[in-house]
Amino acid sequence: MSTAFALNITDNLWQEYKATRSLELRNKILLNYLGIVKCIAVRMSAVYRNKAELEDIVNEGVLVLMDCIEKYDPDKGAKFETYASFRIKGAIIDFIRNQDWVPRSLRKKVKTVEDAYYKLQSETGENVSDEEVAAHLNISVDELNRTIGEVNSFFLLSYEELLLDNSAFNNCLAENTTEGHIYQEELRDIIAQSIDQLNENERAVISLYYFEELKLKDIARILGVTQSRVSQIHAKALMKMKLRLKKYIEDEG
Repeated sequence: MSTAFALNITDNLWQEYKATRSLELRNKILLNYLGIVKCIAVRMSAVYRNKAELEDIVNEGVLVLMDCIEKYDPDKGAKFETYASFRIKGAIIDFIRNQDWVPRSLRKKVKTVEDAYYKLQSETGENVSDEEVAAHLNISVDELNRTIGEVNSFFLLSYEELLLDNSAFNNCLAENTTEGHIYQEELRDIIAQSIDQLNENERAVISLYYFEELKLKDIARILGVTQSRVSQIHAKALMKMKLRLKKYIEDEG
């Protein structure tokens, strides 16, 4: 993506804009990178679906893109696409978070479930079963799945938040350094490992949704289950991936 968007923007053009603050150059740069905003907005649609319109999300992203152009310093060595993408994703998450679309009571139930998974997983060092978590919480497996499935997009948002709120990851995105590249490779490996450690259905849903870019209803048809069940599996997979990532970040810290 970054190569395609950056074809017309050279280091010399950035330096010229930095020196002159020409409105004409600013607009040229803006038009060149508008595709980044749309691309991120579409990719993150699962987070804000039924809670915000694509147009509103794109508008938020364009405002941030304009601010990125003003504040970007090409002398620091970071790629503009990386810097802007990070800030646009953060702005979209803030916009959705500020909508306060998850009732406090449900948010509390979700945190209780998440804490139970994390506690049991930390104690055993192994993947824990739904039955173990349900027993720990003194609820049925069906109730556990319903709670998780009700807030599928909440888990996606919280997973994105964990990545963006991690200051070490933030610094790596902002700096084009050997250490930064190593950290990003490690992070990619941890995410890949967290997917490998999911059960068969969870891996299938993650693969079909994110890599094949299928809709939940299409995944449900392929797996022979209901769409609500796919939503539950998706949310649970994201929660487990988040907990693995959280542990890695804590250990690194």
